[in-house]
Amino acid sequence: MVEQAGASRVLARHGKLGLDTSILIYLVQDHPRYGEWCASLFARIERNELTAVTSTVSLLEALVLPYRVGDDALIKKFHGLLDTYPHLTWMPVTLDIADRAAELRARYRLSTPDAIQVATAIEARATGFIGNDRGLRKIGEIECVILDDEV
Repeated sequence: MVEQAGASRVLARHGKLGLDTSILIYLVQDHPRYGEWCASLFARIERNELTAVTSTVSLLEALVLPYRVGDDALIKKFHGLLDTYPHLTWMPVTLDIADRAAELRARYRLSTPDAIQVATAIEARATGFIGNDRGLRKIGEIECVILDDEV
């Protein structure tokens, strides 16, 4: 796999990243536009060049469509990859994360899942958060990288 320059530039600034659900979905489903970038990111995580964190909400969000359409193979692929991926920490929604998420949601008018994801990254002391929602640009507490800006 050829590492994309955008991934290298963004990832060089961070030792620990928060990941939004979309990044996980793009990787597992090998998205035509974002899949290669996400594979490059996860290759660096696997090599322990950086670590990543996501909320357990990611698994909930990622599995909705596969369960809805009865795609057992995709469900297994998410569980197989995400349950055991090295250097990726899954954090439950704690009271502190819920409180921080409520504050972020109120301040920036984020959706509840986005607020939980960003709060999780902040509580885990990540220095960046990668997602693909333009609404993340307004967040000041952590550097939010919008995948559309990188690919």
